[in-house]
Amino acid sequence: MSTETTDTMNDDVTDDWAQALEEQASAAAGPASSDSAPAFESNTRPVTANGNPMQDIQMVLDIPVQLTVELGRTKVPIKYILQLAQGSIVELDALAGEPMDVLINGYLIAQGEVVVVNDKFGIRLTDIVTPSERMRRVSKS
Repeated sequence: MSTETTDTMNDDVTDDWAQALEEQASAAAGPASSDSAPAFESNTRPVTANGNPMQDIQMVLDIPVQLTVELGRTKVPIKYILQLAQGSIVELDALAGEPMDVLINGYLIAQGEVVVVNDKFGIRLTDIVTPSERMRRVSKS
């Protein structure tokens, strides 16, 4: 397969996801708002040397993080792992239909449900963990 064909396929998948996200956003937003920029609410804003908090956020927007969607967990002894073969079933602690955890760099930030768009899996976020709840969970570990 040529690089050009692969790039075209990747663009098609990206376009499909963009369209699905656009449809979801328009359905959730209702009437269109006059702002095109996202609204961020905060009681306190960091003061910077130049007084522009948006410039500070721009510096971190391109930092890569690891996003993990966790279906479930289990603890098994090594002797069981050595016996695993194709077709083996590993029982997880999560129940079928339960929301999946979304972690950023190992920290829970949301929960969601599986969606499929053009034979690709994704996750629709159903619950976002509040910053105070995140801090409480971090302090427990």
